[in-house]
Amino acid sequence: MVESKLERDARRNAGLGDIYVNTAAEPWINFSPGIDFKLLRTSQETGAWTALFKCAAGSSFARHEHLAAGEYLMLSGKMEIRGGTERGGVTAKAGDYGYEANGMWHDDTCFPEETVLYFTNFGAIRFVDDDDNTLAVVDYKMLREIAEVGRQKLAA
Repeated sequence: MVESKLERDARRNAGLGDIYVNTAAEPWINFSPGIDFKLLRTSQETGAWTALFKCAAGSSFARHEHLAAGEYLMLSGKMEIRGGTERGGVTAKAGDYGYEANGMWHDDTCFPEETVLYFTNFGAIRFVDDDDNTLAVVDYKMLREIAEVGRQKLAA
């Protein structure tokens, strides 16, 4: 018996799983003051994670080091990395894409207007104080926990 193309594809895909997230139905979970997120995917195998971040005007990500590469797509708003282009950094606006290498440091990542960005990191991010002491290491496990606790609080 000859398999049809659909049968062959179904057999090949049987052990795999697509991931679909209706982002409009997912709640925004608090990540840090003025910054909320929707966790879209995590990978235990690689440590990668993908999220949407919604950042209020005037909010910022604390000083951090990328322990793996990351990339983003600006959906709306404006993000200033390392002081923005006026201070030798990057100013990203809606539609812009950026890649951040493993080992990249960000002292100042701020959002002068409400911003939504799609972000994937291929491992952890280490948040530090001004003397580079580790405050937190955010990885796929921690993000899963933050998202779950946030969902429980919203459901209560």
